[in-house]
Amino acid sequence: VATLCPQPLLPWTSLFPSPSPVLVYHPLVLLTHILGLFLIHVLFLICIQAHPDTEVHTISLYNGLKSLMPLWVQVQNFRKAIEEIMNQSPEGVHLLCFSQGGVICRAVLSTSPNHNVHTFIALSSPLAGQYGETDYLMKAFPNCLKELVYLVCYHGMGPEISICDYWNDPHHRADYLRGNTFLPLINGEKPHKLMKDWRENFLRIKKMVLIGGPDDGVITPWQSRFYQFQKCFTYLTLDARGDVSMCVQSGVEHTKWHSNITVFNNCIKKWLI
Repeated sequence: VATLCPQPLLPWTSLFPSPSPVLVYHPLVLLTHILGLFLIHVLFLICIQAHPDTEVHTISLYNGLKSLMPLWVQVQNFRKAIEEIMNQSPEGVHLLCFSQGGVICRAVLSTSPNHNVHTFIALSSPLAGQYGETDYLMKAFPNCLKELVYLVCYHGMGPEISICDYWNDPHHRADYLRGNTFLPLINGEKPHKLMKDWRENFLRIKKMVLIGGPDDGVITPWQSRFYQFQKCFTYLTLDARGDVSMCVQSGVEHTKWHSNITVFNNCIKKWLI
């Protein structure tokens, strides 16, 4: 569903040069998560200011505490919303996903055999998993040390809480592979009957852009957004093709990625064609 924000951000206008003539822009799909519509509207406005000829869609589901719902449930509904847009755009789309939304998009691409996504942009997303104490973690597991989260995620109610779906405790590897029914499957760490199909589906993308930095304060370890916490086969395949771009930006907090003009100009803008 295309979403418009009624308040234009006029001060940003002067930050962009006049757009150069471009024959074709692929539609852009923005997928936010946890933080809701306001911040994705900021990025929406930046995108249309920089590329006024680009068709931009925003998808915002499971905001606030609803973001804690199991990821496989969320993936199903996000996939439906994304497929509707792709069906209207036979020339292909770009997909820009933030934070937990990037993990969801990773799963959507793996489980969609006919997707037409050209560029997948993951903006500060824990693609290789999360292992660290953050405010968001404390909301999900109050008074629980990170060393003990595995007991809940891998042996208790883990499948019912989204953060458990990508909680990757390096000190309990066997428990992670046995008890996590999401991240090890989409990253090909645990064999399953759909592994080959999911890998081929994901590799339909033309480019993967990974964006993040050491001062995020939420995604831990911060290298997770670059698959350096634990590289998976699809990452290695894309990297061998020369189709992985990494953009590291220091001094950016987790809730500021959407509105940071430097991040947009250095890491995102050039991929929106």
